[in-house]
Amino acid sequence: MSARLTSGAIAAVLVGAVSATAQTTLPAYEMPTTVVTATGRPEEVSRIAGTIQVIPQSRIARSTAKSVTDLLAENSVGFMSEWTAGQTSINIRGGATEGQGRDFKSQILVLINGHRAGTANVSKLSPADVERIEIVRGPSSVIYGSQNMGGVINIILKTGRTAPGTLIEGSAGSWSLFQGKAQSGGTTGKYDWYVGVEAGSRGDYNRGGNVTEQNTHWSRYGGTGSFGMQIDEDQRLDLTIRSDGVYDAGFRGSSSNVFAFDNRFNQSGDLTYNAKTPDNRGSLFAQAYYVRDVDDLSNPSPLSALNAFGARTWVDRNRRQLDIVGTRFQPGYKPWTSNQLLLGIDWERSTIRSDRYRTTNAVSNQVSPQDNNQTENVFAFYAEDAQRFFDDRLTVRGGVRQTYGNTALDWTPNAPTLIPGSTNYQATTYSVGGTLAATDWLNLRVGASSGFRAPTATELGANFTVTPIGTTIFGNPNVQPETAHQIEAGATANWQGGRFDLALFQNIISNRIQAVTISSVGGVVIQQQQNNPGDIVVQGLEFQADASVIRTLGLDVPQSWAWSVFGNGYYNFTMIDYGAPAAFGTDTATRINQYEAAIGTRFGQTGIEMPWNFQLLGILRGPMWYNTEESLNPLLFPGQIRTSSVYRKPPFWVWNMRGEVEVRKGVKLFAAMNNIFDINDHPIFIGLDSSPCGDNLVNQNGACGNSMPGREFIVGAQVRF
Repeated sequence: MSARLTSGAIAAVLVGAVSATAQTTLPAYEMPTTVVTATGRPEEVSRIAGTIQVIPQSRIARSTAKSVTDLLAENSVGFMSEWTAGQTSINIRGGATEGQGRDFKSQILVLINGHRAGTANVSKLSPADVERIEIVRGPSSVIYGSQNMGGVINIILKTGRTAPGTLIEGSAGSWSLFQGKAQSGGTTGKYDWYVGVEAGSRGDYNRGGNVTEQNTHWSRYGGTGSFGMQIDEDQRLDLTIRSDGVYDAGFRGSSSNVFAFDNRFNQSGDLTYNAKTPDNRGSLFAQAYYVRDVDDLSNPSPLSALNAFGARTWVDRNRRQLDIVGTRFQPGYKPWTSNQLLLGIDWERSTIRSDRYRTTNAVSNQVSPQDNNQTENVFAFYAEDAQRFFDDRLTVRGGVRQTYGNTALDWTPNAPTLIPGSTNYQATTYSVGGTLAATDWLNLRVGASSGFRAPTATELGANFTVTPIGTTIFGNPNVQPETAHQIEAGATANWQGGRFDLALFQNIISNRIQAVTISSVGGVVIQQQQNNPGDIVVQGLEFQADASVIRTLGLDVPQSWAWSVFGNGYYNFTMIDYGAPAAFGTDTATRINQYEAAIGTRFGQTGIEMPWNFQLLGILRGPMWYNTEESLNPLLFPGQIRTSSVYRKPPFWVWNMRGEVEVRKGVKLFAAMNNIFDINDHPIFIGLDSSPCGDNLVNQNGACGNSMPGREFIVGAQVRF
């Protein structure tokens, strides 16, 4: 589905949207009972040895999130950098995505419908067609290969079975916000279908204090189509085609750039076959998929004094395209009633093609793109077995995966010293653990697991990439895959009105591939990719809670009333980087929040003439240590050395609220206010747009500092039939 065709289809859609509720009732509590991401098949959460976090449709429907990034941040999935509306990075249990969102450099695996999404930058993905999101926290699944170090985020899309009926929704809000979506799905005999389109745009927002942040505008559009066929009781076929993207997204970045902008889009198609034997002893899951992911980055630096006058760029455009084709084949078998065996074979081929064009004040000096061209072929097989004991109260499981890969360094534009070649790698990962139903209300679990990330061609290649600040980075054919090793223990308490889950974990990230300075003479910095011998060790606690206040406390109120509380978060009591450079002056791991939380309450009435509900959500951004790329104001931050001086960013809260009323059956009105207290802060940037300016103005590109959106108002309507 091309961007132009998608745009033309969406132009007919009612403009404006904030996701509104798809249900007329308020469920008592919403924590999951069955998930598919951890083991590749539907399975009860109580039998999985790892920690699973689920963002259900009921919570997505009541969110004002414009992107999947916003949605994950609202649910405290992990550290979310939120560089711009079109770019973010994530950190879960010490495993991080790469700052530009390259999934091939990520330590967290992002999936769409169970296959590789092709991007770790979830800011380019819209929540409009998302049914739910399942997050495996940590590398606790052997069915996934490279990048499964900090966890897996599986974005599961709507189908005609999960989203029947027709919905049209539109909204408008602050800073010329307009969003809209139209969706229709249903079943006819053995067939089901779903079609959804969405579009939106927003101008430059105001930060706290009602000051305009230049170059923060964006436009979004995308669409999803799915078709399913229930061949018979034991066989099913599903086809999904989708396109999603963010366009003309202003990119201020660390130099407050008012000239830079991005176009980023992601497209995919997948065909899935599910089958089982009539006696339910055998099963088969097979999937074929294709993904195209494009980042078209325009990042000139015309004013910043960080570059000499002749080296300042007026045009610097880098386009990167990742194409993936892959298959997954997973047969399962129950040798006896209490045992379940899963086997798997994966194959995937991906290519990266990248080019770059730039002009400077002095001369049109072309350099290699930020990523070398590469071709990667991966083959893997795995097995996992689960055995139940003592009337199914105890489940013990274990699995192993063997991955073989070949990464080829291909010819790359403007890289005359490139030496094409290929490198083989292999990795063995495992997971073991068990769950115990200790009582009817308490479930215990314990597990250990490992994960890895394969080196990229740019990290391996005998070539260099010139960054905007002039550093030359050489590849290293001897770098080894990054690895992660985790142990965890957890417990889930259930009662009539809710559930509470607590997890204790340790994840160790080893062999990190990093650029290390090997020469610095006369301002010319030479770096080489190397494995860091020091580990990152993260130890912490995570919680999830969802409960009906009325049922939990046994309140005597009319049956029409509903009142729930929910929350999730984490506290990392250990965040040590044993390989931190001496220049940091600390061994505290950077770009990880020490703690985060999202807590909320929702109350309302159902079963009355005009059902209504109101939600209040608080998002706590905990302290974070950061070796910032910003050039900070020397009066406010004396003695700063860029990328070396580490600063502690203090915690702050953001509060959002949303209410809705069903004025007649199938017709709802809703309104929301985000950042109620108009906080001027940012999840990552140290130098805020403030007075005095947080950054050194001489080293900026047209603006001062960076701040997140201030107080925002949204109103909208939804029609469902």
